[in-house]
Amino acid sequence: MANIAFLGTGLLGAAFAEAAARRGDAVTAWNRSPDKALALARFGVKAAKTPAEAVRGASRVHLVLRDDAVVEEVISAARPGLSADAVLIDHTTTLPESTAGRADRLRTEGLKYLHCPVFMGPAAARDAQGSMMVAGPRDLFDRVQGDLAAMTGRLEFLGERADLAAVNKLLGNAMIIGLVAITSDILALARASGVGAADAIKLLGHLDLNAMVARRGANMARGDFAASFELTMARKDVGLMLEAIGDGPQAVLPAIAARMDQLIAAGHGAKDASAMAIDAVRPG
Repeated sequence: MANIAFLGTGLLGAAFAEAAARRGDAVTAWNRSPDKALALARFGVKAAKTPAEAVRGASRVHLVLRDDAVVEEVISAARPGLSADAVLIDHTTTLPESTAGRADRLRTEGLKYLHCPVFMGPAAARDAQGSMMVAGPRDLFDRVQGDLAAMTGRLEFLGERADLAAVNKLLGNAMIIGLVAITSDILALARASGVGAADAIKLLGHLDLNAMVARRGANMARGDFAASFELTMARKDVGLMLEAIGDGPQAVLPAIAARMDQLIAAGHGAKDASAMAIDAVRPG
């Protein structure tokens, strides 16, 4: 049984703390809103009044917070209670540049820090599903690898570059948010066209999106925009979508149309629609 602490018990942090207590760890939790930490008492989680109180005697301190500023604030508040051997496990989604700077500074100050963002919701956290990425010193990862593996369905060590997990978390979240946004527009198009929302989502099952990402994504990364679906034709289709939706809500299609118009005006209309990434992969 390990003595561990969770700083931040929102939806994800609370689920992590609950799961850890059910695995038999002695868990202490702190949250800025005390009621959220106190609600975990039924799982055997002890609530602390301050971050320093929560981390006292803990071998691992898990941070599940809002952003970089809160991470800095909470680490500072916890430091009086940290033991010399405690490992800070930061699950917060943060800016890569800030993460790298924080990791470097904490290392020089003698603190042990790993950045470990996740792709999982509360239900997955309770059931040790989803995935967790880790960036930081290899020796620290080796020390806590078994403990982290018990928290997730997939654990991936990305290396000692301190900001790499932060970068990968933003890459993944960009895909998730982008998918949600375009799905919103698809549902708006379906509604405007008299098709039920459930039926529209079912129709999307005919598309092999994984294969599309792998094939087109690889070409885009190489800067290969040889046309299989010309940008001008794709723009025509986006125009049809916009016309069909009319005054309905739109999340991203207007921005896509504007980007296409910009590229066509720049002479890229005969390239593949994936040329929307042409500036993103251009050297320099």
